[in-house]
Amino acid sequence: MEKTMAKKRMTKKERMRQRRRRQRMMFGGGLLLVAVVFTVILLLLGSKGCGTSKAEGDEVEAVPSAEATEAPTAEPTPTPEPVPSVDISDINSRSGILVRLSDGKVVAEKDADAKIYPASMTKIMTAVVGLENLSDQNETITIDRDTYDRLYTEGASLAGFGAGDEVKAIDILYGVMLPSGAECCVGLAQHLFGSEENFVAKMNEKAAELGMDSTHFVTCTGLHDENHYTTVRDLTKLLSYALQNDTFRQIYCTSEYTTSATASAPEGLHFLSTMFKKMDSPEVNGGEIEGGKTGYTGEAGQCLASLAKVDDVEYILVTAGAPGGPSTEPYHIEDAKAVYNRIQAGEQGSAADTAADSQDDQAMTETDGAA
Repeated sequence: MEKTMAKKRMTKKERMRQRRRRQRMMFGGGLLLVAVVFTVILLLLGSKGCGTSKAEGDEVEAVPSAEATEAPTAEPTPTPEPVPSVDISDINSRSGILVRLSDGKVVAEKDADAKIYPASMTKIMTAVVGLENLSDQNETITIDRDTYDRLYTEGASLAGFGAGDEVKAIDILYGVMLPSGAECCVGLAQHLFGSEENFVAKMNEKAAELGMDSTHFVTCTGLHDENHYTTVRDLTKLLSYALQNDTFRQIYCTSEYTTSATASAPEGLHFLSTMFKKMDSPEVNGGEIEGGKTGYTGEAGQCLASLAKVDDVEYILVTAGAPGGPSTEPYHIEDAKAVYNRIQAGEQGSAADTAADSQDDQAMTETDGAA
């Protein structure tokens, strides 16, 4: 019986130990569950700051904080080059405009939008259309006899080629610009498009393309016609464009040139620029006049579209309607010298007086009606 009681007491103790083990296991399991839940919560909270989840194996890009991101440094706005102060209100010409070539800034103007007759300044456009449509500057152009006779009768300026001469295209272009040869203009027109009328249509197309809204051409020579007109402002658009062509610039800035031999001139023709031959010197304050194209008819007056470099900056000046004629002083050239001198010196005196000091060859004159 004592053995039975002992067995019962041992069984009771074992039950108590088992109960304690179960309690410890439950407590340990509870701690483990709490730890798991807490870990999951931490992971969930941490995932909210990572942005869009990535597929497995993708790299997660760090998102910089606002404090760490530097605002981009704005590039400084370039200071515009100041425009010189020049007054051209007292020049001889009725209309004029001075423009800085690099950026098209108007430096000074006088009735720049008034209707003018361009006379032989027209030939700037003639040369441009010619250059842009010639396939080879060494190709041969024939001077038509009937055309030559007509131009001679009309009193147009002639370069000196003979009727029937076969002339290289490059010599024709120099003939258009330097001596202002009308036979060169019409010969070029007929060679390229069959007639002067067809060529002039191309001139007007080019004028529209360049925004020369107040311009209309009737001839390629500049001989007077009521419907052949422009403005000095429009001509600055044309000249600015033309000077981008290296061949045009070379011709425009040449003072003299000798052509290849022709039937009527076995030794070639020697051309002189109608502008440079009237100057004692192209020098102006701080630079020089580099090139130009004159013009004259009775209706247009003396005209000039010129280019000068002053203090290493290029300017173009277009003037029209100066008084005088083929036998008078070259007032258009006086105006150019005076205006360019004022860019550096800042002088605001009489344009005519300023230019007259540098003119030693006043007796030299235009030799034709549309030079």
